[in-house]
Amino acid sequence: MSSHPPIGQIPSAIRNAPGVPVIRNVNWGGLKTLYVKEVRRFFKVQLQTIWAPAATTLLFLIVFNIFPLIYSLGYSFTDFRASTNAPANFVGLQNYRELLNVPFVWSNFVITAKYVIVSVAGQLIVGFGMAMLLNRDIPFKGLLTTLLLLPMMLSMAVVGLFWKLLYDPSFGIINYALGLGSFEWLANPDMALYAVALTDIWMWSPFVMLLSLAGLSAVPKHLYEAAAIDRAGPLYTFFRITLPLVAPILMIAVIFRTMEAFKTFDLAYILTSQPTTELISIKLYKMAFQEWQTGKSSALAYIVLIMVLAITNMYVKYLNRAKER
Repeated sequence: MSSHPPIGQIPSAIRNAPGVPVIRNVNWGGLKTLYVKEVRRFFKVQLQTIWAPAATTLLFLIVFNIFPLIYSLGYSFTDFRASTNAPANFVGLQNYRELLNVPFVWSNFVITAKYVIVSVAGQLIVGFGMAMLLNRDIPFKGLLTTLLLLPMMLSMAVVGLFWKLLYDPSFGIINYALGLGSFEWLANPDMALYAVALTDIWMWSPFVMLLSLAGLSAVPKHLYEAAAIDRAGPLYTFFRITLPLVAPILMIAVIFRTMEAFKTFDLAYILTSQPTTELISIKLYKMAFQEWQTGKSSALAYIVLIMVLAITNMYVKYLNRAKER
């Protein structure tokens, strides 16, 4: 079978060399034109099927995510107020220094940290516990799992209003079920934050449960069989087999829920207005849209962003170490 020469003009020295097949009446210009057309058609198809959607997505991210991020970063170095027509004056790091030296900001951070710890820890315990109960052959397992996932599918506003009725001291079902009489959950400064955290636990424990179920289903069954042969107890099996193998999945759940808990706004805002429940996101909202300190609120938003990134980085490092074991 004769080999085909490359497209283009073949030098005479090669064309007349011994052993080279004689090729006559070949329209090299037409083949070159056909090759160019095929290349153009290939790139046109690639542009339509891959690059055009990717460019649209990239443009969307730039317009709605990256541009506002950079724009607000610029405002954080100014004294700009959105309620006035006065021009923004560059003040450097003054907004950051003032925020970090004001006691109420650190008080809001302490409240937020307490809320994050209680909420995420509760979700981890409840969600993983439900996953352990569902990780076995029980009747109507699929239906039960679906029902347990319903809270996380509801709107934050709906959940907040729903639990506000449950906490009501006059006709709330929680006081009736616990026999607490007319106990004030949301009006009590000492209990309001825990009431908000309990609502968040109810709503997002199914998310942890879903990830935990995926991790538990991936644990090899032969490990449990070997442990049973060695007559290992339930606690030994849990702490030596189940927990170490599911720990990376649980850490992923903790990362996601920690980031979301730091951003909690609507749930706490709807349920109560106690000073002890003023999370950093609520303080940021008041500073930006009630006090109209746009520049300073932008600086506070970036302080929160840096803290969340630092905590997330710590989690990711621990996750990588857990995977290496």
